[in-house]
Amino acid sequence: MRDDQHRFLSLLGRLPARLTAEQVAWVLNCQPHDVPILVAARLLKPLGNAAPNSVKYFAAIELLELMKDRAWLAKVTNAVTQHWQNKNERKKSRTVVEIGASVGS
Repeated sequence: MRDDQHRFLSLLGRLPARLTAEQVAWVLNCQPHDVPILVAARLLKPLGNAAPNSVKYFAAIELLELMKDRAWLAKVTNAVTQHWQNKNERKKSRTVVEIGASVGS
């Protein structure tokens, strides 16, 4: 979030009605690249029917309600953790296969 946005929002004392993925990440205390993971896990739902390559907006009021749910927060944490564990495992196994292929050559 830009400094001028942050100052403006602090004057209002509340979040804007629609949040970008970057703003959602900031509110959830995660990284912007984690937001698509949460959408894919159906833990967050963007507003409207945005095209796959367009900017996604999320309802602030819905996010604030979800954040009150400890079980939902646990699911968010588990989804992000599981995603990165799976990605790292695939990377490791691919490296092992590549090393094995170069040794066998």
